[in-house]
Order: sequence, then structure tokens, then C-alpha cells
Amino acid sequence: MKNSWRRRTALYASTLLCCGAALAAIPTGASATPTPHTGSAAAATFSDDFDGAAGSGVDGSKWQTETGDGVNNHERQYYTAGNSNAALDGQGHLVITARKENPANYQCWYGACEYTSARLNTSGKFTSQYGHVETRMKIPRGQGMWPAFWMLGDDLGSVGWPNSGEIDVMENVGFEPNTVHGTIHGPGYSGDKGIGAGYSLPGGAAFADDFHTFAVDWAPDSIKWSVDGNVYQTRTPADVGGNQWVFNKPFFVILNLAVGGYWPGDPDGSTAFPQQLVVDYVHVTTGNSAAANR
Repeated sequence: MKNSWRRRTALYASTLLCCGAALAAIPTGASATPTPHTGSAAAATFSDDFDGAAGSGVDGSKWQTETGDGVNNHERQYYTAGNSNAALDGQGHLVITARKENPANYQCWYGACEYTSARLNTSGKFTSQYGHVETRMKIPRGQGMWPAFWMLGDDLGSVGWPNSGEIDVMENVGFEPNTVHGTIHGPGYSGDKGIGAGYSLPGGAAFADDFHTFAVDWAPDSIKWSVDGNVYQTRTPADVGGNQWVFNKPFFVILNLAVGGYWPGDPDGSTAFPQQLVVDYVHVTTGNSAAANR
């Protein structure tokens, strides 16, 4: 698992990020320094196994916590600061918890917020250009739940979305408990025109029942998605219909659990709270060889 990942191992503008949850407020001036990439060698690695005392927050040298609501996708949650909705469990996991609550009179696009959750990113901390990007996690369940592990181009602040590009490594919407999605978004193929595919577990099993490994192998002009080591799609510039391929540059990583929105729909009477996204690790090996050698 964590010790066996050898083979797997503002920026804010008013933009609509359709499949990953809408970008909340990233502190003004946060700008990740691109990692240099030379030859075919892996240039750098990022590793977080979320080891630490129960109740403690994430490593601030690796992650920043975003705050705010999800107006652009009509999500229902307010992303909170600190460790109230994102904390270590003392057993090597990060737990992002969505609750039906409003403890601080948070205001959302629709009025007083009904839910809280958390969203983390590595902007200003770490970027990757090519390589193997992987997480192992156990997703929540229920109508309206929208967990995601994804990436945005580090030039978001200067070019906006979708010109920045977006790589959705894993998304799930609660009304599809058996299926996850991998998607790319760019100029001319964003929102509901994003290019991707779904992966379903055999036998009708639900992803929320156990931990699963989600990854992309990313090389120049190629992105390959896998679940538990099973490759289910590959995308290249030939797939974007003559539009610009915007994935040959540094991206930063995002983890979040949204509640409601255009795609998943809102929670209903069948949705139990709290719900949790339990993340075992995030590992990134950057550089061309990390992707090409898999």
C-alpha cells in the first residue's frame, strides 16, 4: 500500500470549472514555481502519506486549504479553513468530512450555507509536468456527493480556465456508486464537452465500500488513466478535435469533496451525513520516464 508505490507511485478568476468543483479562493499571489524537467529522468517527487496525530491538519508545506462556496457549479457546501473539515485520523489517512451544518453563519450563493466540507491544493507548493500521479482513497456515498482528485494548469491565473487545462484523475457523483470518471478539459472541449470515460467496478460493487487506487500516467502528448492498475483510457492531441492540447506544462494537484452541484444534483432525504472522503496517500513522480516506463 503506502510503502509499495514504486510501480504506481489568485489565482482565482471567475471561471466555470465544470467537472472538478469550482475553484474557491486561492490566496492572491500564490504561484507555484515550475519544476524543471530535463532529459528523460524523473525530476522530482511529491509524497504525502498523511501520517500525524489524530485531529491535526495537513502539512502546510505541501497543501493549502481553500475557503468559500461553489457558486460556479451551484454546489451547496462552504469550504472551511483549518482542520474542522480536513484532518488526519492518526492512522495514516486524511479525512475530508462533509457535514450538514453551518456553525459560523457562512454565506453561500443561495443564502445561508447548508453544508461544510474542505478542499486542498498544492498551488504555490508543488507542480508536476508529466509523470505518475496517484492516490489511494475511499470515497463517500450518497446522492449529491462529489469527491474529486484532479489537476489544473499552473498558468490559471494568467490564462484563465479552460485555457489552463484541467485533468480530472478521478471524479464520482453519488448517483453512480459503481462508476468513476476521468476527463480532460481545455479550450473548445470544456464543461459538458470535456473528453473522458468512465470506469465501473465488476459485479456492481460500490467504490465507497473499500479503498481504490486512482492514477494517471502523463507523458508529452499522452495521458493514460487507471483504476487499481487497470488502464481504461488514453487521450492524445488526436482526441481534442483540432483544438489546442494544453497539457504539456506544469499542473498543481487538488483534493476536494463537494456537496451538490449541476452534475451530481443536490442531496436528498436518502443522503446520510456526515460523509467522508478518506485519503490514504497522494504520490507523484514527475518527469517523462515516470510515465513512459509504466
